Amino acid sequence: MCTAAVMFAATACSGGASELASQDATDSGPLEVSISPEDGATEVRPDLPVTVTASGGEITDVKIEESTPVPEDGAEDSGDDIPASGTLNGDKTEWVSDWTLAPGSDVTVTAVVDKGGESSEFTSEFSTQEAVVGKRLELKQNQPNSGDTVGIGMPVMIDFDMPVQNKARVEAAMEVTSDKPATGAWNWFGDKKAVFRPGEYWQPHQKVTVDLHLAGVQAAPGVYGVQDHRIEFEVGREQITEVEEDAHSMTVERDGEKVKDFPVSLGMVTTRKYTTTAGAHLVMSRERNVELTNGTLGVSKDDPRYYSEIADYAMRISWSGEYLHSAPWNPRVGEANTSHGCINMTVADSKWYYDNSLVGDPVVITGTDRELEVDNGWGYWQRPWKEWLDNSALGEADDTGKAGTPGSPHHQE
Repeated sequence: MCTAAVMFAATACSGGASELASQDATDSGPLEVSISPEDGATEVRPDLPVTVTASGGEITDVKIEESTPVPEDGAEDSGDDIPASGTLNGDKTEWVSDWTLAPGSDVTVTAVVDKGGESSEFTSEFSTQEAVVGKRLELKQNQPNSGDTVGIGMPVMIDFDMPVQNKARVEAAMEVTSDKPATGAWNWFGDKKAVFRPGEYWQPHQKVTVDLHLAGVQAAPGVYGVQDHRIEFEVGREQITEVEEDAHSMTVERDGEKVKDFPVSLGMVTTRKYTTTAGAHLVMSRERNVELTNGTLGVSKDDPRYYSEIADYAMRISWSGEYLHSAPWNPRVGEANTSHGCINMTVADSKWYYDNSLVGDPVVITGTDRELEVDNGWGYWQRPWKEWLDNSALGEADDTGKAGTPGSPHHQE
């Protein structure tokens, strides 16, 4: 039992630190506990770590409680409540928070320390500085969404509303865990889009959780994330489609067994833009009654090259206009490549594929000399794993079977 409490001088931690000491009645050595940031501190940087250190005892528990004021406009907080966590060293004398703190919040840190079988509780209450209007990093959109069931090739795509300069810190704040462990990493496509994929396709039939610990992360000088978000999705069965340009055929394998063969017609090679791209594509969307036209390319309706058709069933696989779709107007499906770049199918076959495909299913096309670009649609599997890892800001693979990330989201003094 703690019989006395004495305030010691603040340590030289950024944001301040408070030291408390108590003399155990049955022990000759003092118990000294330090919590940083210190009790009573204000305008603390939200990206500083919370640190608890103990001398003469063992840390048994640390809790962080954050309270943020209701916005003046009365809008509800749309972020997710993700519990704070931290890492305790081997001898249980130092605990460091894993994630950053929410800007503009009142924070209470409660530490429980054991000495000789007796527990003592220590607290530090402080507040963090607010994020400045116009410098608040927000999640703009994400794919997949919570509740989605996706194919084994599905990447995690995060779009921000502002440019990210401190990419390593933001990467370190985005935690991906899966029921079946994988090795993965983030890549950036521009300053606002981060994409996570494993080194190999996800193992099927499992749950994946993405915790975006963005609140308090400094994305750029003076720019802080303001909310945490959690995304939970399911990886469905394994289905891989292989398309052979020369054979005018498409094969669907599910969980390692061939389930369907289809005749198809790919793009004519008279021009580059009508050549179907080769490589590892993904089903990006499943759409009904899609207009397929070169009018979007600036071709006038008066031009003899103009075309416009409606596909009853269509699965997009690139941003350059490529779909797997029904083409009742094409009499040469299975015989010749006569499309404008898409994979033409019969109506019955395209309906089956529509009914039996998931967003994120791999579609591997071979036989053409036009390679799919890594940023054309979801061509992320076109980048070899070593190159993908080299393009990660952290440069280190993340084990999705374990909590945490390879880096730290905290500001380092």
